[in-house]
Amino acid sequence: MVFSSLEFIFRFLPIFLILYYITPGRYRNIVLLIGSLGFYSFGEPKHVLLILLSIIVNYSIAVQIGKSKDIKQKKTMWLILGLVYDLGMLFFFKYINFMIDNINAMSHGISNLQGVTKIHEIAPLSIALPLGISFYTFQVVSYVIDVYQGRIQAERSIFKFALYVSMFPQLISGPIVTYSDIDVQLIDRKYSFKKFEKGLKIFIIGLGLKVLIADRIAFLWNDIQTIGFESISTPLAWLGAIGYSLQLYFDFHGYTLMAIGVGKMIGFNLPNNFNHPYMSKSVTEFWRRWHITLGTWFKNYVYIPMGGNRRGTARLAFNLFIVWMLTGLWHGASWNYVLWGLLLFALIYIEKMFLKKKLDQSRFLARIYMLVIIPVSWMLFAINNLSDVGTYFGRMFAVVPGINVNAYDFIKYVEMYKWLFLLGIFFSMPYAWRWFVKHESSIPSIVFLVVVFWFSIYQLANGSNNPFMYFKF
Repeated sequence: MVFSSLEFIFRFLPIFLILYYITPGRYRNIVLLIGSLGFYSFGEPKHVLLILLSIIVNYSIAVQIGKSKDIKQKKTMWLILGLVYDLGMLFFFKYINFMIDNINAMSHGISNLQGVTKIHEIAPLSIALPLGISFYTFQVVSYVIDVYQGRIQAERSIFKFALYVSMFPQLISGPIVTYSDIDVQLIDRKYSFKKFEKGLKIFIIGLGLKVLIADRIAFLWNDIQTIGFESISTPLAWLGAIGYSLQLYFDFHGYTLMAIGVGKMIGFNLPNNFNHPYMSKSVTEFWRRWHITLGTWFKNYVYIPMGGNRRGTARLAFNLFIVWMLTGLWHGASWNYVLWGLLLFALIYIEKMFLKKKLDQSRFLARIYMLVIIPVSWMLFAINNLSDVGTYFGRMFAVVPGINVNAYDFIKYVEMYKWLFLLGIFFSMPYAWRWFVKHESSIPSIVFLVVVFWFSIYQLANGSNNPFMYFKF
């Protein structure tokens, strides 16, 4: 079940909210836990057992770490055990078939060199990726590490810890929260009609961004894939890259706003995940504004423990390399994600060495740089097949001859999508959000939200909804 579905909007959410608010305050967490596990079970019921196992294992390990605080060796043993379990489960479900495919490919390569024609392939495993496993794994890993380092005390209530891991507004696609972000709210939340109203408004805005912009502009990328990368003109290749950039942003940002909105409706304040990233003047700044909670997680639990930028340029390069390779792999078990992460590593390292100073001196140069770099980088993210990536880049930079290219295809699609592009560019900037925050209770704002809500529902009723792009991560 997704937030932008009629089933969630008109069945699950209202029924859950009614049950939640008619229940006395001290029992509401029971409703929340049952509702969260019920929500998760709509995706794949058997995977509820996996998340329950993660809760039990990490709760128990954290308690043991807390009991062993005066015995460093024992405490470290429990930490390693926890990390092996959490990362091992993530590896098994998300990366095992990627590893098998690469072993088979290497075997074929070696066999060809040796002239062997018959080899034994390892059969891939028939396993589905559990929804949200990348997100909730990072949450439990941060919890165990924080207990180990003494930042927080091990939670004694398994019920409270289960809520932290499974709370449905942010379970499947974030925002990623640490235990210290939310522990107080798990037992002492502030409720008010104004907070509920604000949550509802944020939810509607997120719904509109997802359904009315991301899902509509997605048809452009679908059409380009149907045409074939080798048959698109260079201008259309760039239009497609920019369109995909907007689609991905409004899809994920829309989901995050819906999650934050639902959280507010039940009394929680969840962290924002985006801060107008397309207004950035460097790739470094972009990744401080995009998927903020993921970037913060890698900074706090990988980059800084490895030494950050405090040990010279060679160590800085190594640390950034590890962080961005892992960031790429976190997004998917495919070589295009690895290359995407390594491209970002190279760009950010170059910026830190000298380019950032140049970009800071010229706003115009910085804008042109970002207008080229970000769409190009997203193509590595969007296209799984590396051969197709090469073809697409070849068409973007006109170094690969096209096949049956229609020279006027760009004009056709500009006519079709010009208003969506203008809307996307406008809502990528902070001006509309600032106006809404300032006038959120005004009649024009309320009318706007009503129109956005019902037009979104109309689109959903016509069956034109796409799944959230980040669900596959």
